[in-house]
Amino acid sequence: QVQLVESGGGLVQSGGSLRISCAASGRTFSSHAMGWFRQTPGKKREFVAAINWNGAFTAYAASVKGRFTISRDNAKNTVYLQMNSLEPEDTAAYVCTSYSGPDYNGYESDFWGQGTQVTVSS
Repeated sequence: QVQLVESGGGLVQSGGSLRISCAASGRTFSSHAMGWFRQTPGKKREFVAAINWNGAFTAYAASVKGRFTISRDNAKNTVYLQMNSLEPEDTAAYVCTSYSGPDYNGYESDFWGQGTQVTVSS
């Protein structure tokens, strides 16, 4: 059974920074792409960022490009999302996902974490 556990969410002022983490277990971490989505109550999940198996390629939603950075440490089975220049519109539950293959293009997300709440105040 794959388990994904996010941490690091919290309350931050507009313009501030936060780094959230996702620790994975139950799967060969280095063989799978990882990603982050965010969820606002009453709305569908929104793609935020993804990273391939070895970190050589990344993808970002236009709304976060230039402000957020996804990275991974395969030795620690952990993926990170560094969030800078945060805005109130970034407020959401940030959810970690594991893809079914080594790349995020051509493979579906098949496991999800419970999410960590990020709230950005004006």
